Amino acid sequence: MSEQEAATSSSEIPQEIAESQEKCVSGFDGEPEAKKRKFSKSGDDKKYKLEERLGGILCCAVCLDLPRAAIYQCSNGHLMCAGCFTHVLADARLRDEMATCPSCRVEISKLTATRNLAVENAVSELPSECQFCNRQFPRNTLEKHEEHECEERIATCKFSRIGCPWRGPEHERPEHETQCAHPERPGADIMDSLIAIDQQRVEERKLYENIFDLLGFEKIAFNDIQLKPYRTDEFVHRLFYESSRFTAFNNNWVIKARINNSQKDPTQSSERDMTYQLILKTKTQTPLVLNYILLRGPIGDIKVRPRIYEFEFTDQNTESPYVMLPLPDTAECNRLLAAKTINFRLLMFLASK
Repeated sequence: MSEQEAATSSSEIPQEIAESQEKCVSGFDGEPEAKKRKFSKSGDDKKYKLEERLGGILCCAVCLDLPRAAIYQCSNGHLMCAGCFTHVLADARLRDEMATCPSCRVEISKLTATRNLAVENAVSELPSECQFCNRQFPRNTLEKHEEHECEERIATCKFSRIGCPWRGPEHERPEHETQCAHPERPGADIMDSLIAIDQQRVEERKLYENIFDLLGFEKIAFNDIQLKPYRTDEFVHRLFYESSRFTAFNNNWVIKARINNSQKDPTQSSERDMTYQLILKTKTQTPLVLNYILLRGPIGDIKVRPRIYEFEFTDQNTESPYVMLPLPDTAECNRLLAAKTINFRLLMFLASK
């Protein structure tokens, strides 16, 4: 190749390639170019907020959510909200296993786990989003905002008691109530709503009237009962509770309780309830018509809704049917399962013949 052809070919090299070659050469002879500062995009700001980082650190190890109430920790410091803590203990009790921390598998119990007040106070100051207006508030004020202050919270018409089905944002409620047609409806059209309200009131009044009637019985006995857990030797081990023998009306009695009476394996369900029965342990020559009611006693803090049951005990029928322990929800049942014993007061009324 002649000198003229070489010069022509070198002039045809694209300028970008030539510049890159010069940069490569200069990289060996001199200092590299200074690195440019990296600017985060606006969408990445949330990732680096202190509140977001603390939320990931202080969340419950089970449900991965920030607790709203008490926070417990294992001996290694892993956090659990009160609901998950009692649920873990309840599951272990049902499976006849040792309760362990879901993070490190160290043994946990009500004696070894402790409250972490510092984390509770820190979590209460972290922002949380209102479920109605999507604005953020400190968690310790969020409940008050959602229930009483938020203009977007769900409200019902003040005439709902007479059948108005309207539900909507709180700020639209005054305008609706000025235009609501239900106050102008004839009485015959709103009787169904009034009948339902009256029926609920009648049931509540009947309960209290029955209790007052029972308090007038000649023979009344009460005992503070403690239920302790035990297990059967079946293929699927069932968890039962049983009290010690106690005396009432010159007879010996026992209470038994069990979990999810309608299910073969209660551990397979997250919904739990408890049923109990009253058992006569001595022979009786005359039938005993008994009314009984279970209440919260001076020992323990069981939450029950009073309900009166009646059964006639004889030599042939010494066990009452299993009846529902009137707990408010599954969380209360889990709380009882997490405890070593269940304490309550049993009132018994013997009808004279």
